[in-house]
Amino acid sequence: MNIDSVFAALASTPRRKILALLSATSLTAGEIAARFDMTKPSLSKHLKVLEHAGLVRSEKKGQFVHYSLADDNLLGTLHNYLATFCPVGGPLKKESAALAKARAGQPAGDA
Repeated sequence: MNIDSVFAALASTPRRKILALLSATSLTAGEIAARFDMTKPSLSKHLKVLEHAGLVRSEKKGQFVHYSLADDNLLGTLHNYLATFCPVGGPLKKESAALAKARAGQPAGDA
Protein backbone atom coordinates (compact mmCIF):
# COMPACT_ATOMS: atom_id res chain seq x y z
CA MET A 1 0.00 0.00 0.00
CA ASN A 2 1.29 3.40 -1.01
CA ILE A 3 -0.02 6.39 0.96
CA ASP A 4 -0.19 8.45 -2.25
CA SER A 5 -2.47 5.85 -3.86
CA VAL A 6 -4.74 5.94 -0.80
CA PHE A 7 -5.09 9.72 -0.92
CA ALA A 8 -5.59 9.61 -4.70
CA ALA A 9 -8.36 7.04 -4.20
CA LEU A 10 -10.03 9.14 -1.50
CA ALA A 11 -9.83 12.30 -3.62
CA SER A 12 -12.66 11.04 -5.83
CA THR A 13 -16.26 11.62 -4.71
CA PRO A 14 -17.58 8.50 -6.51
CA ARG A 15 -14.92 6.37 -4.79
CA ARG A 16 -15.79 7.81 -1.37
CA LYS A 17 -19.45 7.00 -2.10
CA ILE A 18 -18.52 3.43 -3.05
CA LEU A 19 -16.60 3.06 0.22
CA ALA A 20 -19.61 4.33 2.18
CA LEU A 21 -21.90 1.90 0.37
CA LEU A 22 -19.56 -0.99 1.23
CA SER A 23 -19.33 0.05 4.88
CA ALA A 24 -21.57 -2.71 6.26
CA THR A 25 -21.85 -5.34 3.53
CA SER A 26 -20.11 -6.75 0.50
CA LEU A 27 -21.67 -6.11 -2.90
CA THR A 28 -21.11 -7.30 -6.43
CA ALA A 29 -20.04 -4.86 -9.12
CA GLY A 30 -23.55 -5.10 -10.58
CA GLU A 31 -25.14 -4.21 -7.23
CA ILE A 32 -22.81 -1.23 -6.89
CA ALA A 33 -23.42 -0.14 -10.49
CA ALA A 34 -27.19 -0.20 -9.92
CA ARG A 35 -26.73 2.43 -7.20
CA PHE A 36 -24.60 4.85 -9.23
CA ASP A 37 -25.11 6.70 -12.49
CA MET A 38 -21.93 5.56 -14.23
CA THR A 39 -20.93 3.06 -16.88
CA LYS A 40 -19.71 -0.37 -15.84
CA PRO A 41 -16.21 0.30 -17.26
CA SER A 42 -16.05 3.51 -15.20
CA LEU A 43 -17.18 1.66 -12.08
CA SER A 44 -14.61 -1.05 -12.75
CA LYS A 45 -11.88 1.58 -12.93
CA HIS A 46 -12.98 3.09 -9.60
CA LEU A 47 -13.01 -0.35 -7.97
CA LYS A 48 -9.52 -1.11 -9.28
CA VAL A 49 -8.19 2.18 -7.87
CA LEU A 50 -9.76 1.40 -4.49
CA GLU A 51 -8.39 -2.14 -4.54
CA HIS A 52 -4.90 -0.96 -5.57
CA ALA A 53 -4.95 1.52 -2.66
CA GLY A 54 -5.78 -1.32 -0.27
CA LEU A 55 -9.15 0.15 0.71
CA VAL A 56 -11.30 -2.53 -0.92
CA ARG A 57 -10.81 -6.24 -1.44
CA SER A 58 -12.48 -8.50 -3.96
CA GLU A 59 -13.47 -12.15 -3.65
CA LYS A 60 -14.80 -14.37 -6.42
CA LYS A 61 -17.90 -16.27 -5.29
CA GLY A 62 -19.30 -18.42 -8.05
CA GLN A 63 -19.73 -16.27 -11.15
CA PHE A 64 -19.69 -12.98 -9.23
CA VAL A 65 -16.93 -10.88 -7.70
CA HIS A 66 -17.90 -9.45 -4.32
CA TYR A 67 -16.28 -6.25 -3.09
CA SER A 68 -15.89 -5.32 0.57
CA LEU A 69 -13.96 -2.86 2.69
CA ALA A 70 -10.45 -3.84 3.70
CA ASP A 71 -11.07 -3.31 7.40
CA ASP A 72 -7.47 -3.92 8.37
CA ASN A 73 -6.45 -0.65 6.69
CA LEU A 74 -6.14 2.27 9.14
CA LEU A 75 -6.96 4.90 6.50
CA GLY A 76 -9.97 2.88 5.38
CA THR A 77 -11.17 2.70 8.97
CA LEU A 78 -10.67 6.44 9.35
CA HIS A 79 -12.62 7.11 6.14
CA ASN A 80 -15.40 4.80 7.32
CA TYR A 81 -15.64 6.79 10.56
CA LEU A 82 -15.61 10.18 8.82
CA ALA A 83 -18.20 9.07 6.24
CA THR A 84 -20.70 8.76 9.09
CA PHE A 85 -20.76 12.56 9.38
CA CYS A 86 -20.55 13.32 5.66
CA PRO A 87 -23.81 14.56 4.06
CA VAL A 88 -23.29 12.14 1.16
CA GLY A 89 -21.59 9.25 2.96
CA GLY A 90 -23.96 9.12 5.94
CA PRO A 91 -27.06 8.09 3.95
CA LEU A 92 -25.03 5.54 1.95
CA LYS A 93 -23.71 4.01 5.18
CA LYS A 94 -27.32 3.71 6.40
CA GLU A 95 -28.28 2.07 3.10
CA SER A 96 -25.37 -0.35 3.47
CA ALA A 97 -26.46 -1.24 7.00
CA ALA A 98 -30.04 -1.86 5.78
CA LEU A 99 -28.73 -4.15 3.01
CA ALA A 100 -26.61 -6.06 5.52
CA LYS A 101 -29.59 -6.44 7.86
CA ALA A 102 -31.82 -7.66 5.03
CA ARG A 103 -29.20 -10.18 3.93
CA ALA A 104 -28.77 -11.44 7.50
CA GLY A 105 -32.39 -12.58 7.40
CA GLN A 106 -31.82 -14.62 4.23
CA PRO A 107 -30.61 -18.22 4.09
CA ALA A 108 -26.84 -18.40 3.42
CA GLY A 109 -27.14 -19.41 -0.25
CA ASP A 110 -29.44 -16.52 -1.22
CA ALA A 111 -27.14 -13.56 -0.58
